[in-house]
Amino acid sequence: MNAVSSARHGAAERLFKRLVDVDDDAAEVFRPSARDSIPGNFFRTIGATFLVQLGDALTGPKISLVWLLGAVGAPAYLVGLLVPIRESGSMLPQFAIASFVSTCRLRKWVWVGGAVAQAVAVAGIGLSAMFVGGATAGWLIIALLMVFSLARAFSSIAAKDVLARTIPKSARGQTSAWAASAAGLVTVGAGAMLVLSPDTRHDAGFYALIVLGASTLWLLAAAIYARMRESPESPDNKAGGAATAGARLGCLKTDPLLRRFVVARCLLLCTALSAPFYVSLGQAAFGSQPLLLGAFIAASGLASLVSAPFWGRLADRSSRKVMMLGAGLAAAAGVAAFAIDALGEGRRGMSWLLPVLYFVLAVAHQGARIGRKTYVVDIASGNERTDYVAVSNTVVGLVLLGAGTLGAIGAAFSTPLVILALSMLGLGGACMVYRLPEAEGAGAADHGAAET
Repeated sequence: MNAVSSARHGAAERLFKRLVDVDDDAAEVFRPSARDSIPGNFFRTIGATFLVQLGDALTGPKISLVWLLGAVGAPAYLVGLLVPIRESGSMLPQFAIASFVSTCRLRKWVWVGGAVAQAVAVAGIGLSAMFVGGATAGWLIIALLMVFSLARAFSSIAAKDVLARTIPKSARGQTSAWAASAAGLVTVGAGAMLVLSPDTRHDAGFYALIVLGASTLWLLAAAIYARMRESPESPDNKAGGAATAGARLGCLKTDPLLRRFVVARCLLLCTALSAPFYVSLGQAAFGSQPLLLGAFIAASGLASLVSAPFWGRLADRSSRKVMMLGAGLAAAAGVAAFAIDALGEGRRGMSWLLPVLYFVLAVAHQGARIGRKTYVVDIASGNERTDYVAVSNTVVGLVLLGAGTLGAIGAAFSTPLVILALSMLGLGGACMVYRLPEAEGAGAADHGAAET
């Protein structure tokens, strides 16, 4: 290592120790070369994740793609396909993808390949909006979103393994948290721009340029992630085929820990599913004001910015408690939102209160998200971790499709009742998480620590 590299490594290590409260004993399971790479891997993970989440903010199906479909004159019913395809489409394929990922010695290249494919899909969406119009452009955007979601599935399942091989157990939650906090800062800026800017309209070309430009963010993220120093693992050459898929599905019957975790995670979906209904409640009560929409966006980003580092540190001590607190906090926010709506006309003087409750919900969602990601990485090791992630994501993807449909039907009758019902699911999730064991000691030693 030359003088410049040595100085750079020393600076990264000092900053890493300032940002992360890491247990030195946890790092001891890594071999010396892997321990030296921990600070650099920490910042590479944050950098790549930040760029991906920035890209998500610019091309999200809840706002940006909705506007894009409207700008190109696509049929209105296509809007209803955006969120289910984007969310479930990146989860459901993981059951089959796990077989391929298990054969790879270095999982970072799976993540990089997925990121490049996402960049191509996003660029295609931008070009479709720019040069094609009407229903044809709409269906092209839907098809490319399917490609994007499939590519995202590869990156998602590989990311958990790379995190476990490159970051010690006591710092994994904090790594995810700092990335979420950085992305939150950008989201706050986006919300502030919406609040402060005039209500202007732009054509399809304007939105297409934004999406096209955003595609480069995934390429930059891939370039950063390719530099991850990952400890290789012996591939599972028996992975693949119907037998392996059946064995993975059978884990839900034979592995009580995985089964309880999957049930708890499904109940924790209340923190994500509730969010659109808060916005709908605000629009119904106060109208579609850009100021109110900007307040919701800024509240979401501020929640990530201020709460993620706290949740990350706590998750590295007890990811189980973080999931419990997140679910309980989401339930409390939902009950409060229902009560505010029950006040009737008196609530019209409290337009500021719904964004505040949305902020609380977003804080809760960050906790549930960071907690469950840290928990699933810590309770398993090697290819078992790949199976855990694949099975849980596949089941959650199916539940998400069903819950989203039921939520949409319920909202046609009463949005506040849907929020209340989801809050009760949050309480159930907190009770289910209480029954889970602590992650510490539950998983075997990581393969990243083994000599090769």
